Amino acid sequence: MAIDFTFPPEIDEVRDRVRAFLDDHVRPLEVRLAANDWDRGDLVRGIVELRKLAHEQGLWLPHMPEEWGGMGLTHVQMAAVSAEAGKTRLGSFILNAQAPDEGNMHTLLHWACDAQKEDYLRPLCEGTKRSCFAMTEPEVAGSDPTLIRTHAYPDGDEWVINGHKWFISGASGAQFAILIARTEDDPDLPQAANSAFLVDIPSEGWEIVRDVETMSGGHNHCEIQITDLRVHKDKMLGGRGQGHLLGQARLGPARLAHCMRWIGQAEVALDMMVDRSLNRFSHGSLLAEKQGIQWMIADSAMELYQCKLMVLHAAYLIDAGLDFKSEVSMAKHFVANTLWRTIDRSIQVHGALGYSTDTPLAGMMTQARWARFADGADEIHMMRIAQRTIAAYSDHGTTKAATGNLPL
Repeated sequence: MAIDFTFPPEIDEVRDRVRAFLDDHVRPLEVRLAANDWDRGDLVRGIVELRKLAHEQGLWLPHMPEEWGGMGLTHVQMAAVSAEAGKTRLGSFILNAQAPDEGNMHTLLHWACDAQKEDYLRPLCEGTKRSCFAMTEPEVAGSDPTLIRTHAYPDGDEWVINGHKWFISGASGAQFAILIARTEDDPDLPQAANSAFLVDIPSEGWEIVRDVETMSGGHNHCEIQITDLRVHKDKMLGGRGQGHLLGQARLGPARLAHCMRWIGQAEVALDMMVDRSLNRFSHGSLLAEKQGIQWMIADSAMELYQCKLMVLHAAYLIDAGLDFKSEVSMAKHFVANTLWRTIDRSIQVHGALGYSTDTPLAGMMTQARWARFADGADEIHMMRIAQRTIAAYSDHGTTKAATGNLPL
């Protein structure tokens, strides 16, 4: 029987070590952060020391192959680690498995030449550099990269790039960017118009205009102005016209990595909901004994169960080298919405306390809102899922291939 919903003992052991590391070292730092009991120097030193400790304890770079200094975990195995790390604010960064660097590492591993790997992937894996991925633009729909206006033209041994990007996560403090720009004016396919470039930061012509303020404050989502930026031809990542292909290859596993972390956050919200219901007395009984509260808990538990199954199955498909696009789309849409609904229910059960900043729920809510449009808006994923479902029926007379193609 091939179906087995358990992790092997060695992965359970890794998850237990990650959980203990977060409890013993990361959460105490986050408590200080929440209490504003730190200055910037203390925070930076604290994070550096914890990253060194993660390295010493063999918890560094869990998603990368061992030859690059990582733990060599598969996508299924990473679900165990990322869900734990997602329960904390800093956990993924301490383990060097944070977005956008995680996705950029995978991209460089599969697309970079040997010289590019040494210059960009190795320091990223060692934690001595940070990176960003510059694709989204304010003037065109971010969900359709074929509309990108940032343009690059060849000039001798260099490319000259002009354009405008925004919501480029991690740009402030990054030492390089993977930049997507249009290089082909009349391609045979719209998806063959863009190319990817490695841009050293700082570079003349690369200007960080601002950190875009969001409903939850500033989080290093930057607006970038690109003016006559010159990039040597050796800095093209992948082939000419392969920028869209590279971007989509990067986004699939990256979407699932977000889902893994969101599962951890949703589980925190559900735990808090249940704990509150067991400790709050009102109108003659505990909240846990009231049917309205029980339904919120039940809905959240069922949805979280679905999230875990969807993420594990999509991760299995990636590891097996099978087509995973539809399953990752479904997981990304469903997990993002489950995160939102679960936090919302938890706030409702907490009442005024949940609305205050005395618990992490208010901050979790404002952070969670972006999940429903980042890496593909809900509506785009639903459109693609519907198209694939219609195509499956048209091709095979059944929708089975569009519902996970499971042996049921």
